[in-house]
Amino acid sequence: MGNATIEVAIEKPVHPKAELFGLPISLAKIDYVLAEMDRAIMAGETGHFISETNTESMYHGKRIESHGKFLRECDFSLCDGVGVVTAGLMWGYRVPRVNGPILVLEACDKGRRNNWRHFFYGGGEGIADEMARRLKLKYPGLNVVGTYCPPFRPLTPEEDEEIVKMINDAKPDIVWVGLGLLKQERWIAAHLGRIKTSWMAGEGGVFDYHSGNIPWAPAPLRALGLEWLFRLIVQPKLRYKRYWWSLVWAVQAILAGLFTLQFLRSKNK
Repeated sequence: MGNATIEVAIEKPVHPKAELFGLPISLAKIDYVLAEMDRAIMAGETGHFISETNTESMYHGKRIESHGKFLRECDFSLCDGVGVVTAGLMWGYRVPRVNGPILVLEACDKGRRNNWRHFFYGGGEGIADEMARRLKLKYPGLNVVGTYCPPFRPLTPEEDEEIVKMINDAKPDIVWVGLGLLKQERWIAAHLGRIKTSWMAGEGGVFDYHSGNIPWAPAPLRALGLEWLFRLIVQPKLRYKRYWWSLVWAVQAILAGLFTLQFLRSKNK
């Protein structure tokens, strides 16, 4: 994110949030999120942005100032993992999960009513195209106005300007960004105010799941909050280190929450 200034939208949604170990997490349920997305799109607002926040994202938010700023200033920092749910309970909150892959599916489905215009930015070569193809088959009438896979290297200023123009020319209502944690948040922050869209959302591995590039955890495992285990089995080398960071934050947040609740209870006796 560097020194990029985060531009605020016309009107940010008002909704309850939990403060977990110094970072906010939304308590909004998915129906409210979708309703706010629709409201902003219908009003022609720009500059709204969403974070799908898991324990790894919270870990980096505590250690990287720009990422913490992103989590604090986004319209919705949505709970995307059972670790955040568990930490929330220790702090006295019931945090609803608004899982990234589910949010994308629901937005594609519900957005057809008002013809939301979707742009998919990110993924490996051909991933965004395949994701768009599959989603259009699943949701007839889905309006995908563009896809783009950027090169796996820093863009030149000229290339970046061309990409901004390409996206703006497509006039999307939502830009779904799948560049991976930290990189996608930096990209969104750097392009707020430059890309004229109502919403940008960092969706990480969603592109791989909905394109079929990587298997999505079966529904029973997702319902039990065991997606992390399935991912670890499917991608052990990639997930091992990342889950270590997640575990560090989860343990710290849970212990801090238990201590805080115990302290408050003792004060109220």
